[in-house]
Amino acid sequence: MEKQFFIITGMSGAGKSQAIKCFEDLGFSCVDNLPLFLIDKFVSLSMSSKDSKFKKIALGIDIREGEDLSNFSKIIFNLNVRPRILFFDASNAVIARRFNETRRRHPLRKLIAESIRAERKILSDIKAQASKVIDTSDMNLQELKETIARLLKVSQKSEMRLTIISFGYKHGVPADADIVMDVRFLPNPYYVKGLKNKTGLDKKVKDYVMGFADAKRFVKSFFSMILNIIPKYIKEGKSYLTIAIGCTGGHHRAVVLSGLLRDYLTKNKFSVILKHRDIDK
Repeated sequence: MEKQFFIITGMSGAGKSQAIKCFEDLGFSCVDNLPLFLIDKFVSLSMSSKDSKFKKIALGIDIREGEDLSNFSKIIFNLNVRPRILFFDASNAVIARRFNETRRRHPLRKLIAESIRAERKILSDIKAQASKVIDTSDMNLQELKETIARLLKVSQKSEMRLTIISFGYKHGVPADADIVMDVRFLPNPYYVKGLKNKTGLDKKVKDYVMGFADAKRFVKSFFSMILNIIPKYIKEGKSYLTIAIGCTGGHHRAVVLSGLLRDYLTKNKFSVILKHRDIDK
């Protein structure tokens, strides 16, 4: 059985506890809030064990570690096995709402808004090291389970799993994006008679967007760049990559370019998930 080691971390209220339960349901041995100084010993014992249940482990690490979090990078770097770090995040407003609904106190014991800001600052370095940032702002429990199941399936393969998201800047940049491309430099179909109420899924909108020389040149250079850097991400141990393409509202240009990029990468034998986040907003 292939050995798998995940670290589950992220913002309080972003779904870490539910994620750990999902890992348990999928056959992982999970330990939440294990003291950082014990991780090396725990991982060594688990990975050397002949018991199959210790071949798949997931550790929950979060703000409850307090000042010890400053040693996170050093401890992870010195491990004999490289973990995949999943960072669960959500917007400040969603996290605040979840704490208010459950009437739980934030681990930092300050006012909710102040605690969220402080925690985000403390965890910023850990987030930067994550193999994958998962934004749960708009996820329900079933969607969270499906997301984790996809990630675990991918972790057993050498291929890259790609997610492409079209979005509108007026609705915010996707928090879990690894690469963000702004296509607002292209002419906007919103101001063209007959196209305003259509989307980038419509052939007329696609033909309009791709009717400009700038669009053709951009597609050629940007798509080629993406294809060339994917192997470098794989070499660094990433099995999944999220590419976000944004325009003003997320209805026209971003939808067109995202669809074309999906087709391009699919033709190059990559597994791609396409999401149009803001197309109905």
